[in-house]
Amino acid sequence: MPSTKMRLLLLCLLLATPLMAPAQSDPITEAGRRGLLRRGQESPKEHEMTPAEWRRRQLAAADKSEEIMRRAQKQPGLLAQYLTMQAEYDENNERAFRLIFGQYLSWFQTWIGDYPGAARSFSIAQPVQPDDAPSPLTGAWHARPAADVILELAKGRKAVFFNEAHSAPLTRTLTVELLARLRAEGFTHFAAETLYLKEAEALRKRGYPTAKAGFYTEEPIYGEMVRAAQKLGYTVVAYDAEDAGVGDARERAGAQSLYDQVFRRDPNARLVVNAGFGHIQKTGVYLGGSSMAKFFAKIANTDPLCIEQTMLIEHARSDQDHPWYTAAMQAAHPAQPFVYVDAGGKPWTLKPGLYDVSVFFPPAVENDGRPTWVGLDGTRLPYPISSDLCRNQFPCMIEARYAGEGEDAIPADRAVLNVIDPNAPMSQRVVANHGSAQSRLYLYPGNYRLTAMDGRGRTVSAQSVTIAANPAKP
Repeated sequence: MPSTKMRLLLLCLLLATPLMAPAQSDPITEAGRRGLLRRGQESPKEHEMTPAEWRRRQLAAADKSEEIMRRAQKQPGLLAQYLTMQAEYDENNERAFRLIFGQYLSWFQTWIGDYPGAARSFSIAQPVQPDDAPSPLTGAWHARPAADVILELAKGRKAVFFNEAHSAPLTRTLTVELLARLRAEGFTHFAAETLYLKEAEALRKRGYPTAKAGFYTEEPIYGEMVRAAQKLGYTVVAYDAEDAGVGDARERAGAQSLYDQVFRRDPNARLVVNAGFGHIQKTGVYLGGSSMAKFFAKIANTDPLCIEQTMLIEHARSDQDHPWYTAAMQAAHPAQPFVYVDAGGKPWTLKPGLYDVSVFFPPAVENDGRPTWVGLDGTRLPYPISSDLCRNQFPCMIEARYAGEGEDAIPADRAVLNVIDPNAPMSQRVVANHGSAQSRLYLYPGNYRLTAMDGRGRTVSAQSVTIAANPAKP
């Protein structure tokens, strides 16, 4: 796995500074100066702590977070690993630790399917910034389904780049939904951040993602993205420079890898890329240098369509939402992701020059504690699960794997029963020997193997299920 500590520092910077800070600035301090951190995350005032001391504590927290995660990953099974992470978070209220470690915890929460919990653990506010475009509600813009507009904008393009927020898998859903339509339009290759180069050939031969395939593949929606690309006939590309560090070295290496693996081999290829945050910004300073997309445009001599998906989403607290997002939701009441276009079809973007179009995602609707967007616009159907599967062993994690894939496959979906409130103390959150939990999985029609795992990684029950197709989509 690439250095998680390096990834942490990078992601903090990406999340915290939509207006890029100088190369030498502290990302968390810069985020606080811009008002991007939620309450309780702000950098201490000068009278509380010197900037040097705050920086020292952040670095110490990063080291501690790394050590905890390494220890957690030695536990038997993903649920046991998550419980170790959550316990450490619950027991340590030190300011820098909770800020840094919250991101680590959020990854595990997405992996077990606790998406609301992940949003609470790690979230950066999105206030109005000086380089933001005026609200689309103030001009001659109208809303259209994002999928339709993106497909139109992709016509004639050699490359389409989507970004995502790694702790918010909602930002992966539209990409998954568009893969089939982009394939039909002639796109041939699919690349995703943190797929491991050394595992790429095994992934292609196997035909489905495993935890070994990449850092974020453990999350089921990410797994579905990779799986869908393979099933649709894309050539799946691992391009990320795992050991290149941060800044220009990583960005240039990733862009060069994309060109070498795709367009150098086939000048007529067409490429879809999924990457995090500002890796896909088209212009401007990024991490003190240039972004992967900017390097790619120069190396490949092509202008990629860059789609921003991380800024106009619902946060765990409404005061963290971008004001343009809040107003748009009140005006549109959308049921699916949408964008704004003018009468001539030109798309609106929150960051002119950096991205071609900005996507608005509707607020989540939850059923049985799970957001309905996990259903991927209704193509995956809800399947109720209850405590009976857990055989009175709590907490327990229910996983659904495709019948034709191995036990090492990333499940189509996961849910944990008896995780009551990720913000509550462990003694309240996990209730042993109490069978009252229920939830739901979201699954495509087809055949699956359901397994229930206890907190020690043991299988407590297993069964086969078939998800029948609805006669008509509601």
